[in-house]
Amino acid sequence: MTSASRQPNCALLRNPVLACASGPKATNKIQPIQESVLHRWQRWVRALGALAFFLAFCGFAGQSAYADGSVSSLGMGMGARDQAAFGRFLAVIQQYNASGERFRIDSHCQSACTMFLSIRNVCVTPAATLLFHAGGSMQKGIISASSTQQMLGSYNAALQQYVTANHFMDTFAFHPIPGSQIIKRFGYPACR
Repeated sequence: MTSASRQPNCALLRNPVLACASGPKATNKIQPIQESVLHRWQRWVRALGALAFFLAFCGFAGQSAYADGSVSSLGMGMGARDQAAFGRFLAVIQQYNASGERFRIDSHCQSACTMFLSIRNVCVTPAATLLFHAGGSMQKGIISASSTQQMLGSYNAALQQYVTANHFMDTFAFHPIPGSQIIKRFGYPACR
């Protein structure tokens, strides 16, 4: 067997990083090609670019789609379970009225959530659904005239008249009104 027949066929190698060695000590030995400085630099740039993209994506993914506050971002669409929760709704209303920041009613919004309509810079998405009923303790089955009045007082005159005339605020039964009707029929601003 000659020296040439013992050397691997370089054309058949599948790994481009490996090359055939030649010379008297090159019997069946494959040696790695040293990466050039430029090649190494390109790999670092790609890795740093990928890392920057990942960090930017993670930073934006943690933020809401809008800078404004919203029912969905606060997770308050299901209403208040008790007086303490009812107080949290009042605190959010006070906060947004004090700051003047936009507040979006953008999803399912029932019970105490409908009081967000009293925020001075509120807007409603057409796809939202607002559900109205009497205030009080559903668990105990006790309607509270003061809670009902507080809820009614947070709606504009047209909506107050409608929910009162249709007895929406007389029982704990939920009465839905689509966001599109809250905008068109009762004059609340649409979110843009």
